[in-house]
Amino acid sequence: QLQLVESGGGLVQPGGSLRLSCAASGSIFVIGTMAWHRQPPGKQRELVAIITRDGGKNYADSVKGRFTISRDNAKNTVYLQMNSLKPEDTAVYYCNMQIVSTIHTIMNSWGQGTQVTVSS
Repeated sequence: QLQLVESGGGLVQPGGSLRLSCAASGSIFVIGTMAWHRQPPGKQRELVAIITRDGGKNYADSVKGRFTISRDNAKNTVYLQMNSLKPEDTAVYYCNMQIVSTIHTIMNSWGQGTQVTVSS
């Protein structure tokens, strides 16, 4: 059974920083693409950042220059460093991974979500 556990959310003032982490565990053979999505209050879920297994990255225009996605393949973990946070970054943040299991099934796995609130 695969499990993604997120951590690092919380309340921060505008201009502040947070670092989110998401660790995968279970019967993992290899993890391909990892990503962070977010769902602001009353809005649809949106892609924030994505990183391929070899380190290629892409970001939503709204976070370019402020957020950095990274990964540690040895730890099956993806990170999101968020700097210069704005109130409009307030959302529930979800990690997402494309995981190949030890029995070679491909799973599109999601974390449980972590709340990020940017407010003074």
